[in-house]
Amino acid sequence: MAKIDPTIDPKVLRQSQLVMLDGLQCLDAICQKHGLKYWLDSGTLLGAVRHNGFIPWDDDIDISMPIEDYLIFMEVAQEELEDGMFLQTSKTDPAFAFDYMKIRSDRASIIEFHEEGKDIDYHQGVFVDIFPMLAIRDTALHKLFYRFSFSAIRLFSAKHYQNNLLRGLLVRALRALHMGWEHDSTKIIYGGEMPDVAASFDKDSVFPLQRSAFEEHQFYAPANSNDYLKQLYSFNFMELPPEDQRAIHAAAMRIEK
Repeated sequence: MAKIDPTIDPKVLRQSQLVMLDGLQCLDAICQKHGLKYWLDSGTLLGAVRHNGFIPWDDDIDISMPIEDYLIFMEVAQEELEDGMFLQTSKTDPAFAFDYMKIRSDRASIIEFHEEGKDIDYHQGVFVDIFPMLAIRDTALHKLFYRFSFSAIRLFSAKHYQNNLLRGLLVRALRALHMGWEHDSTKIIYGGEMPDVAASFDKDSVFPLQRSAFEEHQFYAPANSNDYLKQLYSFNFMELPPEDQRAIHAAAMRIEK
């Protein structure tokens, strides 16, 4: 992510956050209807713990789901999202070459820094990112393979994310290690679709999920959000970073009329 861009109007950023919040509320309603699990993750979870809502300069929402629930959500959500929302996958939006899914909105748009100056053919509404989570054996060998896989995926993705055969093989290899959720002696890991952080979590840090405040609403969060965040961040996450270290994805944002 780049440093916060002063050319983005704070009012537009806040309006865009509220549009994303609508997407999160819709996700929550669909998951409750179908008995699917999800939880706030990354900067969204940090915002819930530290700000009771968005980190003031944040420009997306991050959600994680057990892989089984993720696949069901992918099947049911497109028909159940509210008008003006779009479930973006490489199947619903063929120009979108990433292998995770987003809920996009027609009401506000975002140009991320990696998209700036490029001819983009996919939907660019503000979004909720949704990532699949796995449970692997809690052994040194499995954790070593996990960290190696993420390092390799980042390397393969750096120059050419799209259509990367080796990257796809590693993501599938990680999924093959998934044991399910009935075992206690597992580590919960990210699936490799967005390998920014190779963190792993004890099962009792995640489950049972609990409702947590976010922007005056209640959404699901890990059982122990502080432990979860300690695995993600090496710094004291309850302290605000210096202004020059406050990162944002967006090169531009716009509220659509």
